[in-house]
Amino acid sequence: MEFASNFLHEIIDEDIANGLTERIHTRFPPEPNGYLHIGSAKAIYINWSVAQKYNGLFNLRFDDTNPVREDDEYVQAILQDVEWLTGSQPSGGIFYGSDYFDKCYECAEYLIKQGKAYVCDLSQEEMRAYRGSLTEPGKNSPYRDRSVEENLKLFEEMRAGKYEQGAKTLRAKIDMASPNMNMRDPAIYRIVYATHHRIGNKWCIYPLYDFAHPIQDAMEHITHSMCSIEFKNHRPLYEWVVDNCAPCLPSHPKQREFARLNVTHTVMSKRYLRELVETGKVDGWDDPRMPTLCGLRRRGYTPSAILDFVTRAGVSTTDSLVDIRLLEHCIREELNTTALRRMAVTEPVKLVVTNYPEDKEETFAVANNPKDESAGTREVPFSRELWIEKSDFAIVPPPKFKRLKPDGEVRLMGAYIVKCNEVITDDNGEVVEIHCTADLETGNGNPVDGRKVRGNIHWVSAKHAVDADLNLFDNLFTLENTGSVPEGTNYLDYLNPESKKVLTGCKLEQSVKDVPAGTRMQFVRMGYYMQDTKPSENGGLSFNRIVSLKDSFKPDKK
Repeated sequence: MEFASNFLHEIIDEDIANGLTERIHTRFPPEPNGYLHIGSAKAIYINWSVAQKYNGLFNLRFDDTNPVREDDEYVQAILQDVEWLTGSQPSGGIFYGSDYFDKCYECAEYLIKQGKAYVCDLSQEEMRAYRGSLTEPGKNSPYRDRSVEENLKLFEEMRAGKYEQGAKTLRAKIDMASPNMNMRDPAIYRIVYATHHRIGNKWCIYPLYDFAHPIQDAMEHITHSMCSIEFKNHRPLYEWVVDNCAPCLPSHPKQREFARLNVTHTVMSKRYLRELVETGKVDGWDDPRMPTLCGLRRRGYTPSAILDFVTRAGVSTTDSLVDIRLLEHCIREELNTTALRRMAVTEPVKLVVTNYPEDKEETFAVANNPKDESAGTREVPFSRELWIEKSDFAIVPPPKFKRLKPDGEVRLMGAYIVKCNEVITDDNGEVVEIHCTADLETGNGNPVDGRKVRGNIHWVSAKHAVDADLNLFDNLFTLENTGSVPEGTNYLDYLNPESKKVLTGCKLEQSVKDVPAGTRMQFVRMGYYMQDTKPSENGGLSFNRIVSLKDSFKPDKK
């Protein structure tokens, strides 16, 4: 697999040219407090593809250093998502931040012994006040000059559970006057009384991310720790930890940053996504309208389309807002050549072929995919009574109408040419049944000399039809950039009330029952669909529209 070059590759190439001999090793470090989303796919792709490109290793490491909101449910979901997206388990292995709690504690004790860390009694609010601002330096904690012996004793007592949560923290002793706020004696350990999803109550103190992450990277021999751009100002602290804990660590990783992926008409904040789920605004983390990977998977998106989207969106250091239509274009472009074709009628009206025997049935061979001869054909049953789309008939047709009308002819896709002879309406003038005659010499699409039939409509045999609901999805939010909501409003104010529409009573071609689960199909003239993993509200079959047929996005060439 070829990977488009980007600035991260240039950094690695330069490192290799300057004598880096270690095998390139990357990692993806999600916190198991929610489900992965399309933005996570970019981080996965960057780290995984670098390992692929340089014949290196790729780790999945769960950042489970905060037990309050973490859960094994999220661990299992992330494992499934990463393997689904990359097509395999991580080549370097699967790890947990909690694997390294002993090492983090060892490094913390080492820093204390070197006079580079101290136990502080300031509250969170007091620490914030002492920290200063972007224009004013911070001031030293009154506990900054505790002796090494006192700090070691207090830190051991913190671990033993002697103090209340929030009563003390362990802080790195760096520089309260640093222009970088992250270097102003940051907290590196805090007291948390909560049951950890993996190790129970073994620990009551936990390392903070900025301290634990570089240690974890070093323990796994990560060569390039690639993370999103908001961590750029944290890089000096990352390097400080690695440099000052070097005697305890087996390697010296390097952190580099890339811009996050932002997509129109959706949100990427895990906090917002959780709020949508917990308040019932959506039907769960795997709601097909959600930007989560499990939601996209349930909707019918493929890993290859998502990776194509991430590649086209590009890798840079500048934040940008990517049009969601590019994602739709990527899956549409793929399914156009790969998806099976099937017929489905969404607003059915009865079509009776009056010159076709009531007891007769036959089948017509119809191509599974006109763009792929190797896909072969399937046999579609035909009978006297059919379902056609309500919109494919008009008593008073508009100009250039090429479908069925009184005394007009159309081709039934892959079958006969039929002519409308009679229309039956109800008391409100609504068409309830159309009677026609078929030219029985025109089966299997056979032409008739001298006759031009411009219309070609799809149909389903009423006797063999499969009932199903079709779920149609639109953008979850009406606002293009949810990261910049107008003053005085909330992102929830822009939830799209039309983001989901359910078409009930649809009539599908019989063969959809024989299609394996997870098969993506084009319902001809309707869009691309996949059977939902959950039944419809009435307990029957339900299909999710992955994307419509119409493509309004014009992407740049790859």
